[in-house]
Amino acid sequence: MFQKLMDDIKDAGLCVHGVELRRFGDVADRFFFHEDKAYPVYSATKSVTSAAVMSAIADGKLSMDDKLYTYLDSKYLPLMSDAFKSLSFHDFMTMTAAPYPFRPEGGDWIKNILELDVDYSDRGYHYSNIPAYLVGAACENALGRPLIEYLTERIFKPMDIPTPEYRTSPEGHFYGATGLTLTLENFGKLGELFLQNGCYGSKQLIPEELVKEAVTEKVKTDDGGYGYFFPTNDIGFSIRGKWGQRSMICPRKQTVVTCLCDLPHNTGGIYERQLYAMIDDFIKSI
Repeated sequence: MFQKLMDDIKDAGLCVHGVELRRFGDVADRFFFHEDKAYPVYSATKSVTSAAVMSAIADGKLSMDDKLYTYLDSKYLPLMSDAFKSLSFHDFMTMTAAPYPFRPEGGDWIKNILELDVDYSDRGYHYSNIPAYLVGAACENALGRPLIEYLTERIFKPMDIPTPEYRTSPEGHFYGATGLTLTLENFGKLGELFLQNGCYGSKQLIPEELVKEAVTEKVKTDDGGYGYFFPTNDIGFSIRGKWGQRSMICPRKQTVVTCLCDLPHNTGGIYERQLYAMIDDFIKSI
């Protein structure tokens, strides 16, 4: 069945670098259409930021109900409205904080964000890179150290994942929303980590109850639901980035299907939806 999925991807003309299948804790199959190397995973970075927050909670550095503004640099306090101050990590990590533009801009991203004219009374789901950036910056301040160092110590090194390439903001904070590069194998390892509720091999890297909470749907979206930086659907949940980067996790079948891609841009996600439907159908069939 896996080979048929590869044949269907090839017949559809989709630009997929590689696909990996994990079942019951083992790599069951892996196929490369292109070079086996690290590729950008874009917004899949958000789920890694979620892992950092979960670890920080376990270390007693913050809680999901904490007001995020208390962890930002104090020099920004004069720019913070009461509405902004009322928002918790939960609000930002479910994309329900505000209808922000897609990405932060300017020479000081935090200053620019706080000066935006946004309607904080609109608490619907609004996807943006800004919430994940603010969460990453706040988590970094709560820990008192660069987030990439913390992630390397707590997540990457125990999983034998070399520290990935990453992006920082003009202020020097870990971007949090995008910028990581991963190989197919290492992307699949992250999927396995969340399938196993924070356990990798014999190591419990993130407390089980925190992972279960993070990957559980909190809000409805047009294509399913959303947890704490994890999209959800009727299959399970995923780690997902634009243009086809996805690790689809199905707890019911103890299955992870991970793909790295470069699907055509500016097509309204048509090719991404086509590939995801093929993968979801494959998971349902096994």
